[in-house]
Amino acid sequence: MKLHEFTAETWLPQPPEIVFPFFGDAANLDAITPPWLNFKIITPPPIVMRPGALIDYRLRLRGFPLRWRTRISEWEPPFRFVDEQLHGPYRLWVHEHTFVPSQGGTLARDHIRYAVPFDWLVHRWLVRPDIERIFAHRLGALECHFNVPANAVQASASR
Repeated sequence: MKLHEFTAETWLPQPPEIVFPFFGDAANLDAITPPWLNFKIITPPPIVMRPGALIDYRLRLRGFPLRWRTRISEWEPPFRFVDEQLHGPYRLWVHEHTFVPSQGGTLARDHIRYAVPFDWLVHRWLVRPDIERIFAHRLGALECHFNVPANAVQASASR
C-alpha cells in the first residue's frame, strides 16, 4: 500500500480558542466543503465531538455516490484533533487538524496521510487533483468565514 501525504494551511486572525470551536462543530463541515461534492452529514445531531465519536457522511464524487464514516481518534481542544476513515473510498485516511498560535491569530493546518485502491491508476490523475481542489475550496471558505484581510499570510497546500 503506497502512502501519500497532503498538507494545507492558512492563517486565521483569531486565536485557537475562537477558531477551534468552529472546527469542533461537525455541522460546519458543510460550510467548508465544495458544493460539487453534494456533501451531507447523515449522523443525527447533535454530534458530541470527543475521542471515539463516529460521523457518517454521504457525498458524490465524480458522479459516484459514496458513504464515509470517520472516527475522532484524538481530541485535544483547542489545539488539535484527528479523524480517521473507518469506511469510505480510501484504503487509509488519517486527517490531523492543528491550530497553532501565530502572529496574533492561528495557523490552521490540515495534514492528511492517505492511500487509495488502484493507486497506480487513479492517484495522479483523479484522487490527488480532487484533494487539491477540495482543500483549495476549504481554505478559501475558511478565510472568508474568519474575515482574513487581503494582506494576511496566504493559504498554501503541499504534497
